[in-house]
Amino acid sequence: MDLDKERASMVEHQLRRRGIADSRVLAAMGEVPREAFVPDANKKQAYADGALPLSHGQTISQPLMVAMSVEALGLEGDETVLEVGAGSGYQAAILSKLAKKVYAIEIIPELVANARRVLDSLGINNVEIICADGRKGWPEGAPYDGIVVAAAAEEVPQALIEQLKEGGRLVIPVGGRWGQSLQASRRRGDKLETDELCGVVFVPLVYGS
Repeated sequence: MDLDKERASMVEHQLRRRGIADSRVLAAMGEVPREAFVPDANKKQAYADGALPLSHGQTISQPLMVAMSVEALGLEGDETVLEVGAGSGYQAAILSKLAKKVYAIEIIPELVANARRVLDSLGINNVEIICADGRKGWPEGAPYDGIVVAAAAEEVPQALIEQLKEGGRLVIPVGGRWGQSLQASRRRGDKLETDELCGVVFVPLVYGS
């Protein structure tokens, strides 16, 4: 199996032909080896057009969802970004190619340890994986130019709005377990100007105690 060819095919057929147009996003998706973040049992499906299971009931998101989410941030390369719900670390690796600094929060310690290991093995050194409750954001790195959430919340956590720069962008799936919309917002004062991108199904945001 030629995973490099499968990755290139994924970029062309799953992303470019479905409307992903940001050349930097397409390049990052073509560079980062998704198979490094996929459990051994599913490596042959690393470039399948769908989410794949991780441990603890979590998933690695469909490539199109990753590309759509990071494209909506509108990154140019000098930003500081917060990711909530790091999971496998794959989306953080994509963000590492698009932003200057990435803070990625994951509440499940085993996933944190694995994501750190894989990112280290790939020589990615501008991502900090943090074991914490994503609803609270990460004040130590704020304010952020962009925040992307890879798990669904019934409403946008207030802490994330507060940690977003004026004019910064927030991308988050909002809704219940089976009915969510991927929303892209920009902070204007204390409020968000929001567009709905599409309907989605993400795993729910895991709450800390």
